Amino acid sequence: MTALTAPMRPHLTRWVLRLHRPALYVWTALAVLTAVLLLLLQGPLVDAAAEGWRQVDRCGFTPHCAYDQGAILRYKDWYNYATLTMCALPFLVAAWAGGALVGRELESGTARLAWAQSSSPARWLTVRLAVPAAAVTAGAGLLAWLHHLVWTAGRGRIDTAAPWYDVFTFHTNGPTIVALTLAGLAAGALAGLLLRRALPALLVALLLTGAICVSTQALLPRLWPALARTRSRFFYSPSGSWQVSGRKIGAQYHVTYHPYAHYWPLQLTATGLLLAVTALLVLGCCLVLRRLTGKAARG
Repeated sequence: MTALTAPMRPHLTRWVLRLHRPALYVWTALAVLTAVLLLLLQGPLVDAAAEGWRQVDRCGFTPHCAYDQGAILRYKDWYNYATLTMCALPFLVAAWAGGALVGRELESGTARLAWAQSSSPARWLTVRLAVPAAAVTAGAGLLAWLHHLVWTAGRGRIDTAAPWYDVFTFHTNGPTIVALTLAGLAAGALAGLLLRRALPALLVALLLTGAICVSTQALLPRLWPALARTRSRFFYSPSGSWQVSGRKIGAQYHVTYHPYAHYWPLQLTATGLLLAVTALLVLGCCLVLRRLTGKAARG
């Protein structure tokens, strides 16, 4: 048995890629199409929309003044399509990881067959997490970089451009989307190991990923110290800043906010938090696998 299975071990990664080839094709196609859309947004679409807004500014209050409304709406629509597609990545990866990557293999018995013939449970889990994680990091990282270029190209030129603190724009504009997608991968794997059935694991993976996203957004304003201002009359936070709270204290008004300078501190802090959550989920996967397989999981 050892002589027969030893040559199979170095090819475990190749086997995972072959087994989940359709998912790899779908991921690649989705990443490429979104990247092309973002490149179009960064170039001709953002330029046309910016020209449309310059026409609006020149019109002022002149009635029946012509401006390129189509270019403005086209940029807004396609920007939203690209942003929402990227926001869906953690859920798509979580559903696939729970339903196909782990849940289906445990439900069908393929995983136990692999443990008995070609690889230890620990190696099986490591490859099934490491290979998708590499693809997720490469694809989501590229899209986040392109999305940030798109947003930067429209900042200050398009009046209806999403602010930096918009919930969807913030996460797709930086490394938090990569960390969220990795967390979705780990959440799906944990759901698959716990339930060992494809459909229930898929649903639980989606719920767990949603809980991670909602919790991250709720904690986000508190991940970096906000600035505060107190005045004797009502006022808003400085232009371009994210107002976290505003309340009246006695005869004065108190406002806390994050200026644009806090963008990267918030991004990096949120990313670190999400990576820590991902590590805990992976640890949970290891503990559940050990409970399922006993000492064999250490091999």
